[in-house]
Amino acid sequence: MAAKAAGDSELTELLKKELNTSKLEFMGRSGGGWISEAKTCDTDAGKVFIKINTKKGVVSIPSGGAAFVMENLDIMGSVRSKAATLGDQLARLHRHNAELAAKNTAGAQSVHKGSGARAVKEFGFPVTTCCGYIPQNNEWTSTWEEFYARKLDQQVTLIQKEYNDREAGQEWAVLQRNIPKFFTGLTIVPALLHGDLWSGNAGETADEPVIFDPASFYGHSEYEMAIATMFGVGFPQSFFDSYFKLLPKEKGFDSRLQLYQLFHYLNSWNHYGEDYKHSTMSMIRTLNKMQM
Repeated sequence: MAAKAAGDSELTELLKKELNTSKLEFMGRSGGGWISEAKTCDTDAGKVFIKINTKKGVVSIPSGGAAFVMENLDIMGSVRSKAATLGDQLARLHRHNAELAAKNTAGAQSVHKGSGARAVKEFGFPVTTCCGYIPQNNEWTSTWEEFYARKLDQQVTLIQKEYNDREAGQEWAVLQRNIPKFFTGLTIVPALLHGDLWSGNAGETADEPVIFDPASFYGHSEYEMAIATMFGVGFPQSFFDSYFKLLPKEKGFDSRLQLYQLFHYLNSWNHYGEDYKHSTMSMIRTLNKMQM
């Protein structure tokens, strides 16, 4: 207990310095994900939201770990009354880059060429982002199949390194060769994704829905639905109805959804251990049987 108190004192003084505030009062634990501890603090400039983790990160804590400070929002709770609004807004976010690409094309064909925003043509992101505490390789690729295969390969490589699991590697080698088959006849335009959108990373204020803790990159819009439908931590049906009204499902959606869920099973295995091995291996075998 004394060690914990000393650690809290160090964190308080460090945050005061970083935030340039003389007042920093912890107001108790706030809602958050499964990986980091979340707290709300009152400062000279108002409330801030702080996430604390034992992994290396943004503001290093002398006693170990890191803290990340951001704007505090008065979240009323999980997404319920604003679920349809969230679905609509998410679909519009996912369509935005494709609409921008269409405008760019129209502008290029016009004598009045504009100088507005340009659409993103590749898959990736300008900076590294994290899903949980694992950094994601967001280097740009020209095809979605290549980008997504690399995301899965990174996870499998981490599992093999930590657990020396040959079975996972063998099944993945089969699936890796078959990934292009899941996208036959499909044209995929990069969409800006949250990247880890489950109910614990969303909420609503009195006025609007909000999403947070992104693991963003430009990818296939369908990927966003994966963890949103997993682990019993999804959203109300009105969210999905509103989303698919603007972005209808394409042929093969259900099989690709399982392919995208595989990433989150692998990521959970890497974060929480071999309790997730059985469900992960079951999913990868199911995917391999689809393409036999």
